[in-house]
This record gives sequence, structure tokens and C-alpha cells, in this order.
Amino acid sequence: MNNSSPAVRFLYGTAPGRALLSLTLRTRADRAAVRFLRSPLSRPVVGWYAKRHGISLTREEKQCYGSFRDFFARQRPTAVDLHPTHLISPCDGWLSVYPIRLDSSFRIKGFTYRLRDLLGDEHLSRRYQGGTCLIFRLAASDYHHYCYIDDGVQGENHFIPGALHSVQDAACAAFPVYTLNRRMWTLLSTEHFGPVVQTEVGALVVGGIVPTRPSGRIRKGASMGRFELAGSTIVQLFEKDRIQLLPQLLSRLAGGREARVQLGMWIGESAGEVPHG
Repeated sequence: MNNSSPAVRFLYGTAPGRALLSLTLRTRADRAAVRFLRSPLSRPVVGWYAKRHGISLTREEKQCYGSFRDFFARQRPTAVDLHPTHLISPCDGWLSVYPIRLDSSFRIKGFTYRLRDLLGDEHLSRRYQGGTCLIFRLAASDYHHYCYIDDGVQGENHFIPGALHSVQDAACAAFPVYTLNRRMWTLLSTEHFGPVVQTEVGALVVGGIVPTRPSGRIRKGASMGRFELAGSTIVQLFEKDRIQLLPQLLSRLAGGREARVQLGMWIGESAGEVPHG
């Protein structure tokens, strides 16, 4: 499945586009777009964007936002499956699943991603050998808040600077974006799924990864953070034999395909009681 926009296919799939992309990334010309989208001048974009992506807004709602950024960061009521052993999606988006090999790597669209490059931590990466990698790719029209998948304890947020490539299909096929892009990873000690590493990956124009808290106790379904301005990605790592995805979901994910999911949606189960202590 290729959900890339024509603009992204041009930037990553053609020689002139790649030259323009390189110039944009070198000069950080996208900062001008970010400043515009955070300014009151961007208010007219709200109505156009909502219409383009099928987002229902009243005239009063269109007028209540001071900028496109305010509209994009808006909160909405969300239904969350709170059954203790149910694994939920942390966000809206397109889900894909990959096995983590015994050399602590997984492979997407011709690129081998090593966990030590994703996390910048060799010791932690070895912990997930033989485990499962879930990738949630948020489209520009998705709700860009994300939640905790279980009760437990959150460790510190670890920010890794990097580029801001698009995370659409055409970009992922051209560059190893998940280890090139700006990102932040966090270790979650969850009650039902063991230690989970969650990494938020920034994307083109999306500089903002905004965590709700620095660390501490967490509750399933509570806000973990949000992205700003456009599409992004969340990567989750689970240890071996910790989770089982729903069979009907696995059939849709076969062959590296993506499946549509929503924040709080039931997508799997705990594979067994997680030992404590």
C-alpha cells in the first residue's frame, strides 16, 4: 500500500525532487512554514484543511482557533478499551508489525533498522531480541495525541536530534527515516506487557514532540503526549512472548501490509502474566 501524497512522491521519487528536498533540509526552509502555521495568518487554512480531510467543523469552531497549530493540537473525546490485559493502540494511524531478529534489528522496505541506532542504547536494544516491533504511522489528518497503553511507571524521556524526513511510504522506501529523524524514546514499565520502549518520530514540518510528563506513574488511556502540525510515527518494542495481536488483525497485516487503527482500540492481548519484582 502506498499512501504517499503526490508532493512526497515527487520529493523522494524523482531526481529534481530529491535535490529540492536536500536543499530544504540543509537550509531548514521548512521553519518558515512552521512559523506561518503557528501564526494567526494561518487561520484560513483551518477550514480548507478540515474540508480536504473530511473533518466536520461548525463555523463557530473554525473561528475559535487562533492558528492552524491551535486547531491541530485540539483535544477530542476518545473511547479507550480499559480491560487490563487488552493491548490498545496508543494513537490513530496505520499499524504495521515486524519481528525483531536475534541481532536486535528489523527490516522495512529494504532497510535494516538496528535497535541500537534507533535508541542510541546498545544494552537496552539487546533486551528486545526475538520480540515484536509495532509501527503506527499517523497521517496528516489523524488525531495527533497519543496515550499510555497500560498502567505502570514511565522512565525519563530521551531526545535524539536528527533530520525531519517525511514518514510516508515513498520516503520510507528511499531513506531509513526511523533512525535518521528527530525522535524521543521512553521506557515504560507496564503491568501487563512488561518493559515497553516507545519512540515518537518527528517528520517533515513536524518538529514538535510534546510529552505530557517527564516520568512517574502512568494510567492506561491517559495522555502521554502529542505531535504538532503534520504526520508522524510511533514505534513500540515488546520483549519476546509478551503480546499476541488479534488474529483478525494479523490477517490484515500479513505481508508487511498496514491496518487502520484508532487511539484506544483493542489490537491484542497480554501473552501471559508478567512477573513482578
